[in-house]
Amino acid sequence: MTQIEAARQGIVTREMTEVAEDEGFAPEEIRALVATGELVIPHNHHHQFRAIGIGKTLRTKVNANLGASNFHQLLGEEIEKLYTAVRYGADSVMDLSTGTDLDRIRCEIVSRCPVILGTVPIYQVASERSIMDMDAAFFLEVIERQARQGVDYMTLHCGVTRESVMRLRRHQRIEGIVSRGGALLASWIERTGNENPLYEHFDEVCAILREHDVTISLGDGLRPGATGDATDRGQLAELLILGELTDRARANGVQVMIEGPGHVPLDQIEANVKLEKRVCSGAPFYVLGPLTCDVAPGYDHITGAIGGAIASAAGTDFLCYVTPAEHLRLPDIDDVREGVIATRIAAHSGDLVKGVRAAKVWNDEMSRYRKALNWEGMYAMAMDPDKARRYKEESEAAGSNVCSMCGSLCSINVDNAAIKFTRKRAAAEAEAHA
Repeated sequence: MTQIEAARQGIVTREMTEVAEDEGFAPEEIRALVATGELVIPHNHHHQFRAIGIGKTLRTKVNANLGASNFHQLLGEEIEKLYTAVRYGADSVMDLSTGTDLDRIRCEIVSRCPVILGTVPIYQVASERSIMDMDAAFFLEVIERQARQGVDYMTLHCGVTRESVMRLRRHQRIEGIVSRGGALLASWIERTGNENPLYEHFDEVCAILREHDVTISLGDGLRPGATGDATDRGQLAELLILGELTDRARANGVQVMIEGPGHVPLDQIEANVKLEKRVCSGAPFYVLGPLTCDVAPGYDHITGAIGGAIASAAGTDFLCYVTPAEHLRLPDIDDVREGVIATRIAAHSGDLVKGVRAAKVWNDEMSRYRKALNWEGMYAMAMDPDKARRYKEESEAAGSNVCSMCGSLCSINVDNAAIKFTRKRAAAEAEAHA
């Protein structure tokens, strides 16, 4: 039985209880949202870890991508990236490995992964045979193989169809198709004239996912890769199909979330979130970035965090990190850390707007420690405690109760002294009049 099937039968699962405990809700509240599909708990029967929920009323979750490529395939390095992502607060990782021996790589990652794990099966399909030799049977076999290994959710580009590709091609784009999965499927469709096997055999896909309770992440294969292409006909044509498939997946007992763009100007982000929620019946929204401009290679973790904060505040449930290496190379360990932290900042900023229960508590606790000049407390509240401590201890003010920015003119020190003086004087005056 899947989480959504249990929820519809009024059953509160162990995973629902774990999510409720971590988020500060009653288990019944979580169950009710899982039942409607507005909240998902990606948790494969074969993967043991403490459950994490994604969706309405919960804090915005963060995903970190990792994985070897056919140019750079070092398993030990990818394992270290996994540990780094988890250490700095990622709620999910995606293994996007390409190249050879992908089952072994995934097995090693699953066995060490204490958070949600996602994959994109078409990468394995394209790595093991020519994409032009792809057929439905092999695609389904790869999905089944990954599900049995313990993958919690899979990005499947089911909305890249003959119709949606045709609509995209009829509306000129600056940058065309930038999703790897989307480009591979669109190329296959246009060269063969056949329909996307993931769309054509959607019920069979769902049957495999249901058996293992794998959440389907309906991929945005036609997402814009340039802000000038955002919210165009191709993107919207795919989204409309994903809305229909959302209903079919839920009817098949499969949890579903929707993936979104991409590169989106600031003034279109909120509209994109509202559109997804409307078209896809409130399904959790999983967004890459979005990047708000296209001219900052080397700093795209910043452009992604700007867009991610607005997306989170508007109701996005799940942010995929962007690292400084985006568009340039495979990210290294430092890129992973910076990408996770930047995206967590975006998620938390949005959570403060959404009124997430724990977000304000955490935020205000940091402010209280700052007011008290309690450095250990500040380090404990920091997203990156190591960096915060290192910056303070490397400064000229190491060992001092103030930092080297203001030194003896520290505003908090001055204000605290004024407050102490005022209170002392008030107490003396009260005693004199007693």
